[in-house]
Amino acid sequence: MTLRRLPDNIVNQIAAGEVIERPASAVKELVENAIDAGATRIDVVMRNGGRSLLSVTDNGKGMSEDELALCFERHATSKLPDEDLVHIQHLGFRGEAIPSIASVSRMTISTRTKDADTGWTLTVEGGTRGDVQPVGMPAGTRVEVRDIFFATPARLKFLKSERAEFGAALDVMRRLAMAYPHIAFSLADEKRTALKVNAAQGDLFEAWLDRLGAIMGREFTENALKIDAERDGIILTGYAGVPTLNRGNAAMQFMFVNGRPVKDKQFTGAVRAAYMDLLARNRHPLLALFLELPPEQVDVNVHPAKAEVRFRDSGGVRGLIIGALRNALAENGHQASSTIGGQVLGAFKPQSVQLPLQSRPSRPVGMGNWSDVQQERRAYQGLQEEAATYHAPLPVSGSVPEIADPLPVQGVGDEQSPAPERPIEDYPLGAARGQLHETYIVAQTRDGMVLVDQHAAHERLVMERMKKAFAENNVPRQMLLLPDVVELDEVSANRISERAEELAQMGLVIEPFGRGAIVVRETPAMLGTCDVKNLIQDLADDLDEYDTALALKDRMDDVFATMACHGSVRSGRRLTAEEMNALLREMEVTPHSGQCNHGRPTYVELKLHDIEKLFGRR
Repeated sequence: MTLRRLPDNIVNQIAAGEVIERPASAVKELVENAIDAGATRIDVVMRNGGRSLLSVTDNGKGMSEDELALCFERHATSKLPDEDLVHIQHLGFRGEAIPSIASVSRMTISTRTKDADTGWTLTVEGGTRGDVQPVGMPAGTRVEVRDIFFATPARLKFLKSERAEFGAALDVMRRLAMAYPHIAFSLADEKRTALKVNAAQGDLFEAWLDRLGAIMGREFTENALKIDAERDGIILTGYAGVPTLNRGNAAMQFMFVNGRPVKDKQFTGAVRAAYMDLLARNRHPLLALFLELPPEQVDVNVHPAKAEVRFRDSGGVRGLIIGALRNALAENGHQASSTIGGQVLGAFKPQSVQLPLQSRPSRPVGMGNWSDVQQERRAYQGLQEEAATYHAPLPVSGSVPEIADPLPVQGVGDEQSPAPERPIEDYPLGAARGQLHETYIVAQTRDGMVLVDQHAAHERLVMERMKKAFAENNVPRQMLLLPDVVELDEVSANRISERAEELAQMGLVIEPFGRGAIVVRETPAMLGTCDVKNLIQDLADDLDEYDTALALKDRMDDVFATMACHGSVRSGRRLTAEEMNALLREMEVTPHSGQCNHGRPTYVELKLHDIEKLFGRR
């Protein structure tokens, strides 16, 4: 075969296959062009999922007649003034998008600059160009793409349903709208306007929070933690949700690099590491992070669609993300998601209950005597009086009792001096009023009530104490009166024995004991009395999932979470008022105490006005 140059239309169609995979890809490229043109409003309209029509209108700077003719040429761009592929300052820079789209569709661009008297329009059909014509229009640019992929029918077969294609375009628009909150965006089809956000006002953080609330929901803004960190000239900003606000997938995790929406596996891994001991493995937090760094430290020219980036110092970026998220979560203290209370209220189903009077022998109507009627009336009046007494408000004491050491029967924790008496409203988690089913602590706050899962809460407190003690190289141990022999399968026993030195640093002293068994001589003192055999079995299972080359200190959160689970207050244990109040006070000063080590909430707060709604008082 003879070597030859491919025709321009084939070259353009090959490029279109790399850059324009579906209508959403065209939306992304055209909207990014509008952003680069300085637009403050961008409106997108789609028909039939973008198959029959895709229109993008902006109020940017527009193009002159000569620029309009040139924009359909391959690699014609205004975004590389110095022809430097390192210091890229715009979203687009290759000059491939418009000629690629035009080669597989019927594309019309109409544009006018702000200082021009008339606009200009040009149509290209399957790569065949028409003539530039004058047109009347406001300043800006309008791009219409009709019959996309008509020139490459095989590509049409790979498109999904209209709803799926429109959904993909909506995802693109949402991401770009989050990155540029001071620009108004809209996306509509023939049935509805799926996205409409106005330009946000205020400083950048206020604008971001306003835009994120419009796209990710009001629940996110109510439970979002501000992220603002810098390291070696790299700036990380944005918002991250509290751990108890989570989803079953990572669809609500967004990352932006120099204003460019990206999907990066390293980012996903960093987020998972930051929330490691705060969420179950199948749950994902909600967040939007914006990374700003010098252009020479990131390569955005990795993928034709510019969806992936490569960092010069990937380890530094990962460390910055993990550190910033962990600091924000630690500063959050004991706060849990405000949505939990709403979920609890939604679970209530008000019912009409008829309380029967004391049973009595039935008799035919009209056959009773007057004394029986009088007796029933007196009984009913007595019942009314008792009901009125029952519903009367309970007296509220002005202070809570002095706080004893937290859960003294566990023998754990730092010594704390008794706190002075304080009004009940000064305590975020209120004062303990009782215990339900030996499992849940009921506390009264100034404007509502709090229901605490005593095991989940103490599990988190024990874990945080162990982490603190380990960081200070001071994990107290207690020697078992009779060493416990734990039988395992040979592989698990060997795996545990290999980590004996590291486990000893964490307060767990073990030794091999023959084939397929180990002996436990000491346990962390703060665990108190725990189920040693189940603890060792769970640790063996955890080690089976870890990388064998990974030091336990790199997975210490997982190890401590497993230990804490076996050393916490169990459901079914009766607590005294002092113990319950001590637990509440310690929760208030312990980071991450709003969720247990598995990501579940440790307490539910119900406001008084919400409770009154349940009983029809509001």
